[in-house]
Amino acid sequence: MPLKRRTVYIDEADLTLIRQAADRRGISSAEVIREGIHLAALTNRSWDDPLDWPTFEPVAKPHQ
Repeated sequence: MPLKRRTVYIDEADLTLIRQAADRRGISSAEVIREGIHLAALTNRSWDDPLDWPTFEPVAKPHQ
């Protein structure tokens, strides 16, 4: 998938944390930022259809 260039302003303290995380993982700071953007996008995604969660009937406990 082709990447799009964007300018983002980042607090210096956050940038330091991003650089440290990138160094620990052996990846670029840009990759850490891309991962963070992807997680934010997924977290804030809205769904048009309601989720189809299964339902369960309660199970009566046997008397002892």
